[in-house]
Amino acid sequence: MTKVNSAEEYKLVSGFQTLRKSLLQTANPDLLERPLAHWALPNDRRLPLAFLGRSLQDLLHTPFEELISTPGIGQKKISTLMKLLARATRDQAAGANADVGLEALESKSGKRRSSRDETAFDPAVVSEALWEKWRETVRREGIGYEKLGRLAPTLQAIPTVIWHTPLAAYLNNTVAEVRRMKTHGEKRVRTILEVFHAVHLVLDHAKVRSHLAVRLLPKFVPGLEQWIARTLEIHKIPADDDIRKSLVMPLLEQVRVDLGPAIARLAEGRLGIGGAVQSVRQQSRRMGVTRARVYQLLEECTRAMAVRWPEGGGQLQKLLAELASLAPPEEKLELLRAAIELFFADAEMLANRAASDGEG
Repeated sequence: MTKVNSAEEYKLVSGFQTLRKSLLQTANPDLLERPLAHWALPNDRRLPLAFLGRSLQDLLHTPFEELISTPGIGQKKISTLMKLLARATRDQAAGANADVGLEALESKSGKRRSSRDETAFDPAVVSEALWEKWRETVRREGIGYEKLGRLAPTLQAIPTVIWHTPLAAYLNNTVAEVRRMKTHGEKRVRTILEVFHAVHLVLDHAKVRSHLAVRLLPKFVPGLEQWIARTLEIHKIPADDDIRKSLVMPLLEQVRVDLGPAIARLAEGRLGIGGAVQSVRQQSRRMGVTRARVYQLLEECTRAMAVRWPEGGGQLQKLLAELASLAPPEEKLELLRAAIELFFADAEMLANRAASDGEG
């Protein structure tokens, strides 16, 4: 062995002993029982496959000379072993704070992101250790009933068939198991991981007093609920401009986020935003599709709000009833009724849409 190799090997031995001492002093014995694979990431290279199934306890009590002489294990794979042990050490030091580990990994991969840069979330930096902590936050707070679609950054990232899937559906699965689930491609897995991460960031750092509670809601909802409550309180018919600015525009913006600009433009046309109200016949001619297809696209608005803000329809119907009791001219509530029918249509409304639009 050359002098350079001897120096490299000395560094590896020294590093291993340092990590070994730190990990064996952990106050959490469960950590030592986990397999090395617990700290591996999807984009890791040169993984020491011979060690991945072995527990930290086993590896740390194996002499370094025996580890490096394992068939198929060279200095590069030993270096990767050290990297995984270092992650376990950070995990130990971070305790319940999963974000310390995530920030370290993002920094190392050059992908540290602004808290507002949602598109920068990288599922490749999510280890089993981080995933376990995010799941534990959901279990601890008892919010497994929350739906993926309600908490996802955008509904465009996940198929409609899992909009209503509760977080509890993934609480007993490792990241590897989620990735192996039928129909769970990379896009779907990314959204699942991002939702759990976002929930953890909110709830793990919320130092809530015992007499208070945190309510998880899409960002657009609180403003709408406050407007409804304020309008009910003053018991006065709001102006069209107020309804448009405080209710319709936030709903349209969320449709744009969740369903894309094409459906948002259709919705704007039906509500007469930026021009006269457009009939489905006019919209179908302009788009070159059937009226049935236009109705189908518009119904996506109702389906999206059913998962994003399921309480919204009831709250707006209550508001409409209260305002109608003031006996205003019919046109004063026309925009509010149109918004409810578009975004929160019940079965009867959906069945009567075509008829209410005359021929189209």
